[in-house]
Amino acid sequence: MNFDALVTKLANLDTNKMYMNDFLLTREKTDGEIAATFAVADALRNLRERNISTRIFDSGLGVSLFRDNSTRTRFSFASACNLLGLAVQDLDEGKSQIAHGETVRETANMISFMADIIGIRDDMYIGKGNKYMREVAAAVDEGYKDGNLEQRPTLVNLQCDIDHPTQSMADMLAIIHHFGGVENLKGKKLAMTWAYSPSYGKPLSVPQGIIGLMTRFGMEVALAHPKGYEVMPEVEAVAAANAAKTGGKFSKSNSMAEAFEGADIVYPKSWAPFAAMEKRTNLYGEGDMDGIKKLEKELLAENANHKDWECTEELMKKTQDGKALYMHCLPADITGVSCKEGEVCASVFDRYRLPLYKEAVFKPYIIAAMIFLSKMKDPATALRMLEERGRQRIFG
Repeated sequence: MNFDALVTKLANLDTNKMYMNDFLLTREKTDGEIAATFAVADALRNLRERNISTRIFDSGLGVSLFRDNSTRTRFSFASACNLLGLAVQDLDEGKSQIAHGETVRETANMISFMADIIGIRDDMYIGKGNKYMREVAAAVDEGYKDGNLEQRPTLVNLQCDIDHPTQSMADMLAIIHHFGGVENLKGKKLAMTWAYSPSYGKPLSVPQGIIGLMTRFGMEVALAHPKGYEVMPEVEAVAAANAAKTGGKFSKSNSMAEAFEGADIVYPKSWAPFAAMEKRTNLYGEGDMDGIKKLEKELLAENANHKDWECTEELMKKTQDGKALYMHCLPADITGVSCKEGEVCASVFDRYRLPLYKEAVFKPYIIAAMIFLSKMKDPATALRMLEERGRQRIFG
């Protein structure tokens, strides 16, 4: 769509509940709100490509809190904030009073004096990450209502134990563009499969985010993993309900080859078993470091039993016309490159390197759209005003 068509579409969608609200789980958003996020992301990108400034803020902070390592999401968040005119400040817990026992309520208020957005990644512990985000949200809400904060910062989930909204939304927008429109997705098959990794403890939020979102578009979503590598039952239930509602399909199997058969999109990605992640969370809660080390050895040994779960040229031939779109949130474990044996063979990864980079480019715009919709009461009018203002991003 061109800019006018995107804004017209946005104007016909109900975004009222997104205003002054957080983005914590995709399943909490309506179909219209998901569509609005895609429309704003595309519109912002369109403006930037035409050298038109999209800065809706003259000042303010975007605060990032990463409790796990990150490259793409960290820089995507910073890019999104800058795109809209916000400076970025990363909160390093090791250098803050959090290390000295500062409460969540106090931390949330102290970092929010001039903050318009707080992005949090907390994905390592089952039952903890999303809960922590909601505690921060409640604290800033209280601070705003009490008059301590001049504005109520919006929280964006940059990955938790349940979902990775910015990743799944960026992936979905990439798919929409790849297939020429959301109307072309019905009946398309996506294989979300486990793949071998020589590391352990990778979060479940990417596969859970994918099956929880892609099933909303009438697609056939096939989840495949070795026995014992199940994801959260509650997310599977959401995926099944979505598929039933949209006329799509959600299936589960223990065969990577079966999932790849006739697939239009493949997403081979390692993750830790849900049961093991629960156990890991409990061990950390008890401070049992010996137990953690023992669990790590057990999981690495179990992973090694499934080295054949690799995205190979042979498996890719089973896909639709042998030309399925290969996707990954990155970084991928590439056999013979980043590790001896991994998630994907080098020839497949190299062939899809450019599409993978294009996939990643959507994330800053998705995050910016989430922020935009939470701050603009009338987002369609705001976008038109940005175009009419016509301020050049690069002068000359």
